[in-house]
Amino acid sequence: MWDFSIATTLGLVLRTWPFVLLRLAVYTLIAAGFVFGTVLGLVIGWIVGNALSGESGLVGATIGGLCGLGLVFGVLWWVRQYLVYLVKVGHVAAMDTLLRGGKLPSGLPQIAHAVATVKARFLEVNVLFGIDILIRGGVHALVGLLDILTFWIPGFRAVNNLINAVLTIALGLVDEIILAYIIRREDEPPADAARDGLVLYAQNAGPLIRNAVWIVLFRLVALALIFLLVLGPAIALAYALPDGLAGAGVIFAAIFAWGLAAALIEPLAIAALLQAYDRAIRGQTPDPEWTAKLDEASSAFRDLARRAPVPRAAPQPT
Repeated sequence: MWDFSIATTLGLVLRTWPFVLLRLAVYTLIAAGFVFGTVLGLVIGWIVGNALSGESGLVGATIGGLCGLGLVFGVLWWVRQYLVYLVKVGHVAAMDTLLRGGKLPSGLPQIAHAVATVKARFLEVNVLFGIDILIRGGVHALVGLLDILTFWIPGFRAVNNLINAVLTIALGLVDEIILAYIIRREDEPPADAARDGLVLYAQNAGPLIRNAVWIVLFRLVALALIFLLVLGPAIALAYALPDGLAGAGVIFAAIFAWGLAAALIEPLAIAALLQAYDRAIRGQTPDPEWTAKLDEASSAFRDLARRAPVPRAAPQPT
């Protein structure tokens, strides 16, 4: 089964409810932005298409909708580091503090407290964002190292691809778990702590992947339920658009389902994975063999070593 408590998972999320509300507001605005940008592009494309051709503007609406969607993606590309900094990492830091028996202010002040903790550890948002990118590179290398079947076995290529896909999804939240590990290791430079956190994950990959797969299954079920919940209103909105674009309702439903899942389901997944990681690595030190494997497999992991501002001290048991 799994190595986390459902009661503790719910407790960590409920005790950090200000972050849940913040996430809900942020991701609802993002989802609304996607829908607004897409609808605006559809309408403009429809009008321009009809004006130029005198016929149905369906092609123009499709192009306009894609342009609107792309514009919103472009805006989010520029603000993404601040969303990670203020919403995700702050929430992870708050839940990890509670998991380790620490205390947080009650109510909305806990957001400022957690963000201050993140700032004290990473100093600037670009430092956090740069390390997060390198951690993701290291996680990508883990997918390859943890591949169970080799691609050259006859008849198993499809199975192998499926395993890789599952591993990619299961490891999708590892960067946030490693960021929590960096925050708790106050005596180490952030880049060194990131390397140690990734190595500890790798050397406990068996039980952690097993827990992550359970978490992925729970998330998929919850996402499907949320999708069905928002599908009706989204289709109603799509029917208000010009004829032929009713299928956009499925896209709108998927966007809002993603936003609600990121706001409500992802914190539960992180809280569960934090528990599994904390239990797995307790009392361990990074294995030099795994460090060497990741150094060989990932340039991003090697880049973390180059970011260290001071010589490393011997790692201490977690």
